[in-house]
Amino acid sequence: MKNLSWFGQKLQHLCSSSYVKLTYLSRTTWYLTACFYRFIYLHLNPFLLYLAYFTSLSFTGFWVLRGLKPRTSSFRPKDIDFFFTSVSAVTVSSMSTVEMEIFSNTQLIVMTILMFLGGEIFVSMASLHFRNSKWKKFLKIQDEAVSSNIELGMVSSNSKPPSSENILDLGILFHTQSDKSLPNNNDFLMYSSLRLLVLVILGYLIVVHVLGVAFVSLYLALVSSASHVLKNKGLKMFTFSVFTTVSTFASCGFVSTNENMIVFSKNSGLLMILIPQVLLGNTLFPSCLRFSIWVLGKMFKKEETNYLLSNTSEIGYLHLLPTQHSSFLVFTVFGFILVQWVMFCSMEWNSEQLIGLNSYQKLVGGFFESVNSRHTGETIVDISTISQAILVLFVVMMYLPPYTSFLPIKDGERDSQVLFVRRKRRGKIVENLLFSQLSYLAIFVILVCLTERGKMKEDPLNFNVLNIVVEVISAYGNVGFTTGYSCKRQVNPDGSCQDKFFGFAGKWSNEGKILLIIVMFFGRLKQFNMDGGKAWKLL
Repeated sequence: MKNLSWFGQKLQHLCSSSYVKLTYLSRTTWYLTACFYRFIYLHLNPFLLYLAYFTSLSFTGFWVLRGLKPRTSSFRPKDIDFFFTSVSAVTVSSMSTVEMEIFSNTQLIVMTILMFLGGEIFVSMASLHFRNSKWKKFLKIQDEAVSSNIELGMVSSNSKPPSSENILDLGILFHTQSDKSLPNNNDFLMYSSLRLLVLVILGYLIVVHVLGVAFVSLYLALVSSASHVLKNKGLKMFTFSVFTTVSTFASCGFVSTNENMIVFSKNSGLLMILIPQVLLGNTLFPSCLRFSIWVLGKMFKKEETNYLLSNTSEIGYLHLLPTQHSSFLVFTVFGFILVQWVMFCSMEWNSEQLIGLNSYQKLVGGFFESVNSRHTGETIVDISTISQAILVLFVVMMYLPPYTSFLPIKDGERDSQVLFVRRKRRGKIVENLLFSQLSYLAIFVILVCLTERGKMKEDPLNFNVLNIVVEVISAYGNVGFTTGYSCKRQVNPDGSCQDKFFGFAGKWSNEGKILLIIVMFFGRLKQFNMDGGKAWKLL
């Protein structure tokens, strides 16, 4: 008994000692990791930070997806397809090379996390939080300097406000105060306003996602035709609701069914639930954000909200636009939707894709398609079967940036500030070597045509230039529209060919898929080159 008691005490002491060592090791690792990321954050320029973030997130998603078992044991995607899917989710592009229903419930959850972390609103909120933490540190240093009676010249030389050189989001431009040595009311107001802005965006994210999941789940629970689809496909209702809501709000467009939203084309209620999420998470986010701040100011913090609404250029947050721009944006967005809606309904009303739908379902479906053409990419029809005129219109809509405004905006000071920071960071040589967005897209289309030139000869109806252009522009705009691949369009029919519900890129070579991966990254980072090609003068 004494030996057992002695052994128990030794074991308890060993466990306690091991626990202390593990706790110390974990804290040390966390501290070193935090220091490493802080060093990276302070010393890398925004483009490299963005690229490192999306690349590391893509590789992490790839290894996790690859390590999990798919739903079907008969087919397992290749490594290039796993990586392609991970990049597509992180860059919110929804381009696919395999069918969605092969992924298990756990893999769908992983993709949901990737889409959420890669969404523009979440990334910009994280960037804003980092910026505000730097302001907090600056104000703390200044307060300590004042309390320690440090001379004013020493304070101004050693402590400077957050610089515009070290930011994660190009849409966040730090306003410079190099001539100020001590914090004043405006500094504290800027800090409190930025903190409020972070909280508003966080609340915006939470409210939209919670309501979206709740409404989608409620609809699926009440409408048997929609829930029957999930039951037949073996999909869990809650996972589908969360996956679809996150994907829609992040403007990704992934749907956990093979056919995307085609199987729900008659469920107009579900489409009407998703339409606001598309707009709130993309083209109308600046207007809705400004409206949220205005409402908050009416009820609570008036000083901070007035500062945010009146000093958008100093705040420098890309998604917080001036009043005039926000108003014009609303009219422009709905103007584009109206044009597409009228064209789609007038040209596709009696098409084979809409057979079996009543007039109301056709109107809602056309509106849903028009809303998704800008950046989300969810669809109720096979894109390859619509008229060529509408397809070209969709290509134009996919190319346009989300905050494109038709009416002229006098925002030269803001634009010049953005251009100044970009050019100062890049230098004159790099500035002169950059091409415009259209130039890069033309280069990518040419490269894809070269990698797929053999298939373009053997299968010209599927591998035509227009289909390749649609795929490249869709990847660049992070939309996800695709013409797909059809065995019926083969010139030399292959008896072993089977139609699959995945993107056109699923039939491309590995080299073509790698090119499209680069295009998706390029499209997600296009904000860093919106002013490219200035050195080229067309006379």
